Amino acid sequence: MRALLIVGVATLVLGVARAGETLRVGAWSLPLPVGLPAAAARWPAGDAPSPARIELGRALFFDPRLSRDATVACASCHDPAHGLADPRPRSLGVGAAASRRHAPAAVNRLFSAAQFWDGRAADLETQLRFPLLDPHEMAMPSTDAVAAAVRAVPGYAPLFAAAYGDARVDFDRIARALADYERTLVSGDSPFDRFAAGDATALSPAARRGLTAFRGRGHCATCHLGPNFTDERFHNTGIGMAAPAPDLGRWTVTQRDEDRGAFKTPTLRNVAQTAPYMHDGSLATLAEVIAHYDAGGLRNAWLSRELQPLMLSEQERRDLIAFLAALSGPIANASPPSQLPR
Repeated sequence: MRALLIVGVATLVLGVARAGETLRVGAWSLPLPVGLPAAAARWPAGDAPSPARIELGRALFFDPRLSRDATVACASCHDPAHGLADPRPRSLGVGAAASRRHAPAAVNRLFSAAQFWDGRAADLETQLRFPLLDPHEMAMPSTDAVAAAVRAVPGYAPLFAAAYGDARVDFDRIARALADYERTLVSGDSPFDRFAAGDATALSPAARRGLTAFRGRGHCATCHLGPNFTDERFHNTGIGMAAPAPDLGRWTVTQRDEDRGAFKTPTLRNVAQTAPYMHDGSLATLAEVIAHYDAGGLRNAWLSRELQPLMLSEQERRDLIAFLAALSGPIANASPPSQLPR
């Protein structure tokens, strides 16, 4: 695991950068859309990327040959057409095997620390190992097998040479390129961002009322805060806890009793595009999500203290949906390569 360089200190408030900024890592730079502050970005310390390495990562992200039967790519479950999430409640891997959880949106990972719903990976380089080797996902038998599959494609040799100075293919280089590419998948410049930057016409009246409810009676900003609309913490909302063998989420990592059934607060960026919702994909619409929180979650012994019945009006619920829709912006760098290496 590489140490992370936190480019600056982000204030945990419902606020955003007031104009487009530029993230600089060594000699490399990434223009950020309105709403994403460079100070909140995270990049591995001492490891400036390059355009060639990012383009290599793009090819790897969209290449199904990284899976055991060459049918599943990273983009199969993190689909740019669905906000870099999966429209299926649970993603399907090699042989149509169902994964345990809904694939979280891969957008704005540049601003995120612990990865996965349970936070078991400290960075993107570590995170990548799990889907590649999981028998219910890409199902490769080992990291060496991943490298061998890439090495078997002649067209990758010049891409690795351009990215690293020589054509050697190993898993560390694959992981670095994939992680670098994923960090460029950023979304901002939403109607809300433009409103926060001073464009009073960017939000509809309903979305403005929804913003008031989001900050006020809805208590949404208790957990969905900061430029990426997440506190990066883990909460039990009761989802799935009534199952005979519930998914215990963060507890599987920490073994702490207070973490039973707790899952990471997801970003709300582009949330209108990323249905279904929750770690198990059990809520099909934003209306269902709001109804769940309006009811105070589902009671269980480990329910987060933050959850209490809200008693929102029907108008407030509709306004919240309008505001959440206003958090969608274009996702940078999300298009596939014109063709994969051969």
